[in-house]
Amino acid sequence: MRTIKKVILILFAISLNTQIGFSQEDQPPIPVEVLFGNEAIFSQLVLNRDFSQNSKFSLFSLASYTSVYYKEEEENDLAIINQITYDIGKGFGVMGGVNVNSAVGLTPVIGPKHVYVSGKFLAVSIFSYSVDGKHDMSLFGIYEFTPPVHEKIFLYTRLQVLFNHSIAERHHNRSFMNLRIGLKRNKLNFGFAANLDQYGPNKDFIDNYGAFVGWDI
Repeated sequence: MRTIKKVILILFAISLNTQIGFSQEDQPPIPVEVLFGNEAIFSQLVLNRDFSQNSKFSLFSLASYTSVYYKEEEENDLAIINQITYDIGKGFGVMGGVNVNSAVGLTPVIGPKHVYVSGKFLAVSIFSYSVDGKHDMSLFGIYEFTPPVHEKIFLYTRLQVLFNHSIAERHHNRSFMNLRIGLKRNKLNFGFAANLDQYGPNKDFIDNYGAFVGWDI
């Protein structure tokens, strides 16, 4: 439980620092989520902030932590994405930054990025290539569909995926598929969740099912 509290404090500190350090005009909300699963508690914060109102530079950051029940702390999973993007236009950009996860470690990356936002759809796709000599290739995506079902109530669905492959060592590093389906009203969303993870060259599989609750800060 102490580890979970630390993660919550870290996520809150990142959110607070971002609210203070960047322009707040026309900025998207910061989604915070907690999943109470049958195998683990999963928490995540995602933020996207322009450096200033007319800047072509923006910061994309994601922090997630999985705390497994009844197991050693080293089996818990941490993933952090910190990337600065230069906007080319029409949703396309070029990013550079640092990715961190428990399976691969710290990895400096570069690559293209695409973002599409409409009233019902959100799509973020990031292709990254490591520049530290490991030659890792990674594809990350967040895809949401939120159509209205009744006045201020919306259907909330999300697909979040990652695939990381080592070109140099010719094997799988890390991948996951996170699924969400539920309802959204104002800043609150909740429903059912499934996290499907694979680790290492043998693609060791871990699944976690449960209920999630999210809030847009």
